[in-house]
Amino acid sequence: MKVVAQIKEPVNREMELFEAKFREAMSSKVALLNRITYYIVNRKGKQMRPMFVFLTAKLLNNGEVNERTYRGASVIELIHTATLVHDDVVDDSNKRRGFFSVNALWKNKIAVLVGDYLLSKGLLLSIDHGDFDLLRIISVAVREMSEGELLQIEKARRLDITEEVYYSIIRQKTATLIAACCSLGACSVKPDSPDVETFRKFGELCGMAFQIKDDLFDYGEEKIGKPTGIDIKEQKMTLPLIYTLNNCSKADKKWLINSVKNHNKDKKRVKEVITFVKDHGGLEYAVHKMLHFKEEALTLLETYPDSEFRDSLKLMVNYVVDRKK
Repeated sequence: MKVVAQIKEPVNREMELFEAKFREAMSSKVALLNRITYYIVNRKGKQMRPMFVFLTAKLLNNGEVNERTYRGASVIELIHTATLVHDDVVDDSNKRRGFFSVNALWKNKIAVLVGDYLLSKGLLLSIDHGDFDLLRIISVAVREMSEGELLQIEKARRLDITEEVYYSIIRQKTATLIAACCSLGACSVKPDSPDVETFRKFGELCGMAFQIKDDLFDYGEEKIGKPTGIDIKEQKMTLPLIYTLNNCSKADKKWLINSVKNHNKDKKRVKEVITFVKDHGGLEYAVHKMLHFKEEALTLLETYPDSEFRDSLKLMVNYVVDRKK
């Protein structure tokens, strides 16, 4: 059995029900909108985020979920989908998971409006049912994600990212959404309990490990759907590069910054940067940090009684760092 199928097994029934509820949550009276959302839903990914919601809720509630859990999972998926649609516009990207992106098929204006629609549907789903505690979690996540993206853009211009700033960026940009999934799952069944914060932290640690793993792919040989060196071409400061910049001679640092700033489209130069980072321990350091976040997340899980849901969450944490794409 594939790892993802194994992770999903204890929440298979919930995920099937969720599919139907999610489609319903997306529906509109506008035919064009329904065509586009149908296209989006049929090209979905692994749906890790709803899985986090259901596994957390079942772990904390003797294997049971409620309607709030389904709404929490739908809201997070609506918001996540909205951000992906908007990201493709921002990045001028024509592909998403191997298929044409919404903006490639329907142009930017429509894609932005569809993203706005999904965002509002997510917020209204919470408001209409009085789930203000869930709404707060979601709204904080949206704010953090926007701030993280803008902080990254601001810092990329100057290439002056310290390790601390890098962690702030990935905490906001990536980890905050996974943190929201886990705290939503906890809050749906155990509102106002300390578990909500514990699982927010758990999700955040998973998200940090997830993003560092993504950064490492930029230096790997595996075919993962994006060419290696793309972060360097986009002047994204990732952990292997930051570590290397902080631990090399002044002359090498100058050469590295010049390469990333002014020669990032030169394939030969990008390859030289990748080799330099590998030779100076950048990858080992990033792997070490990623495993540290993974261990912290697993330690948090150990405080809960053994169950198939806990096992699945453990598998999820390990999958985050072991995945090949």
